[in-house]
Amino acid sequence: MPRRHRTATGGYVSHVLNRAVGRAAIFETNNGDAAFEKVFAEAREYVKMRVLAFCLMPNHWHLV
Repeated sequence: MPRRHRTATGGYVSHVLNRAVGRAAIFETNNGDAAFEKVFAEAREYVKMRVLAFCLMPNHWHLV
């Protein structure tokens, strides 16, 4: 069964994360983190959002 649709009214802080399965690395190459940051910057231009902090680790990432 799919999750309920979540609506965001704005003005709130959200913690978003994504983890790899089984503690596997999320990038296959050494420069994968740089590519992630580039794509993330492009996404922020497309979808206007304020990012307070982000943490990128070998097997997961967090956004606030």
